[in-house]
Amino acid sequence: MKLKLFLLLIGCGFAARVFAQQGFPFDNEIRAFKHQDSLNFPKPDGILFIGSSSIRLWGDLEQRFAGKPIIKRGVGGCMLQQLVDYYTPYILFPYHPRKIFIYAGDNDIAAGRSAAFIAKEFDKLWTMIHEQLPQAEIYFMSIKQSPVRAKYYDTVTKANELVKTYLKNKPNSHFVDLVTAIYKPGTTTPDSSLFKKDHLHLNAKGYDKWQSALQPLVN
Repeated sequence: MKLKLFLLLIGCGFAARVFAQQGFPFDNEIRAFKHQDSLNFPKPDGILFIGSSSIRLWGDLEQRFAGKPIIKRGVGGCMLQQLVDYYTPYILFPYHPRKIFIYAGDNDIAAGRSAAFIAKEFDKLWTMIHEQLPQAEIYFMSIKQSPVRAKYYDTVTKANELVKTYLKNKPNSHFVDLVTAIYKPGTTTPDSSLFKKDHLHLNAKGYDKWQSALQPLVN
């Protein structure tokens, strides 16, 4: 046990040096996760939620799926590209999860990236995960339509379609439609009452909708 803790602390120190040298985005959040791991490392075969602030700000995620080995690793305003380029060795692979729920891509789109770019980056991420964790179930949580980013709706729709098509023939892989879950009843537009005042992040009612859609998959 002491040896395991020692190795974890060594790993945290190494990660901190790497982040400082390479200027990792959101390095303070990654360091916080590694410190948390050094105190209580998650058991293997957990259920990992990884991605951007829609995961990070889901404050009661663990409580909503009580009794399940949830590991929450949302990183600020990170992009799908950054999950590929920086974060997987630190907040994905070490946990050896049996299920991986991924929410990322809308920040890439807001930064001007195309739907084809999202599909390409997700292909990279899927390949990395499948090579390292071939038995893990991979769930892509569809990119949401946020009212404040209405001008990107067409790109969001196209990106989701490309990823959905990509996953159709991939083993242990699933596309989770969360777009329609937050539509205003009888419409094809998001219900603004499900968002915080910034009209970007979901409020508790919005997460209620996500929970209902995800519940059968988490179980």
